[in-house]
Amino acid sequence: MSESKSVLDEQNVVAIVAKLQYALAHERVEIQFQENRVVDYNRDIRYTNQYTVANLFPDEDPVIALKRELKSLKPTHYLYSVKDLRFPKKSLLHVFAMKYDDYVYIKIRVELLTIHGEKVFVMSFHYSSEPLEDSNFPYL
Repeated sequence: MSESKSVLDEQNVVAIVAKLQYALAHERVEIQFQENRVVDYNRDIRYTNQYTVANLFPDEDPVIALKRELKSLKPTHYLYSVKDLRFPKKSLLHVFAMKYDDYVYIKIRVELLTIHGEKVFVMSFHYSSEPLEDSNFPYL
């Protein structure tokens, strides 16, 4: 996927996190998780969604575990946002990172559909292949 990175202002990041929390609070929220991705076939297994989720939440349903973990995202976890050039009409993807035994890179899109429920698309939830420091987080 080609992407163009940008850092949103803090007020927009707060709104994104609020939108995510609103979506997750609804019974009809749909969590779409790309557990197996084509891009992962040539990647070190440690940096794949499937490995990370299985390692962090070994005895849990991945979607239930992700829903719980996404509820704890805060604006301080925000890194940047990207436009998905493959789907230009879709909203931005937002990239966060949370510290577990190491940093986990989280890329999501939140869609509030109201009529059909809410949708949270989790493209990435894997250990970060790049080292992260406090300076990577604009609102820490």
